[in-house]
Amino acid sequence: MRMQIPSELTQIGSQTYAWLPDCPGTWGMANCVLVASDSDEALLVDTPYTSALTRALTAAAHRVLPASATISTVVNTHANGDHSYGNGLFPDAEIISTEASLGHLCAEPGPEQLHAMLDQCRPDDPFGRYLLAHFGRYDYRGLKQTPPTRTFNHRLELRTGSTDVQLIEVGPAHTIGDLIVHLPDSGIVCAGDVVFIGDVPVHWAGPLEGVVQACRQILDLNPRLVVPGHGPLVGADEVRAHMNYVAEMRDRIHDLHGAGLPMEDAASVLLRERRGADLGLSERLAVLTATEYRHLDQASEPLNLVATLSTAVRLAPDCIPAQVPDRAALMAEFDASAAGRK
Repeated sequence: MRMQIPSELTQIGSQTYAWLPDCPGTWGMANCVLVASDSDEALLVDTPYTSALTRALTAAAHRVLPASATISTVVNTHANGDHSYGNGLFPDAEIISTEASLGHLCAEPGPEQLHAMLDQCRPDDPFGRYLLAHFGRYDYRGLKQTPPTRTFNHRLELRTGSTDVQLIEVGPAHTIGDLIVHLPDSGIVCAGDVVFIGDVPVHWAGPLEGVVQACRQILDLNPRLVVPGHGPLVGADEVRAHMNYVAEMRDRIHDLHGAGLPMEDAASVLLRERRGADLGLSERLAVLTATEYRHLDQASEPLNLVATLSTAVRLAPDCIPAQVPDRAALMAEFDASAAGRK
């Protein structure tokens, strides 16, 4: 897994910058977008997964902002920790998300729970090795879930300096409360995790048709540039290809469900077929299957995120590393990289 933590922001518009970790085949390294202005205010779309990552982003942001500027508004495209755990490092900012996203806060383990769970992972347990390989580098100590201070339904219009910012609710899709951020003057859309580039997407809420519809809403905005939740910057063609892939997975899962296959058998079929062979993290196909089966079976119980991922890893044993380094060493090395130290 390649891990490249950016030390600088990439300018993508006249006053818009992106923080773009280059980390294919990994969990947790999400993109963020800064909307600057000529005044003392700035808006940040999503916050990173840990304190070290958030400090790295903040340092890079202050190198492009006016000296007196502060990040006064944070927008969370959804409530997954890799897009929101850094919220608490902006104590004076207004934090905005959809009202529906509040429901996801109860579905995902908080940072303290995640840290304790990883501390208990055993290297002789296959799922434990998987978790340590993908999440063991992250130091969640001292972080607390910081919920939004302002929520909305459907649509919200903001203004940062002279820049119009449109927040558009598109969930349930990846989670129950997804939103996209549209900057109409520059033709930029921040897609959050309704768009993954380079890896198999993972969706916790669904149905997958909701993800397809969210992609259509992005394309209807005729974007010049799309910032996915994970992966490199793309245009409309790549969003359309991603949408078609999700639709293909939806149709295949529906066929398998209609043929009477149990969920795990259907997931095993998708893993064997390995559609989208150039994409990383193929074990996520089993998560997509579990998510879609819940809707097809009209299940009422909430999805257990950890248990669902455990099942996916068990069905795709090739994704489990043979061994993993010591967790303390992983965290120290990662935090040093985030701080720009070698």
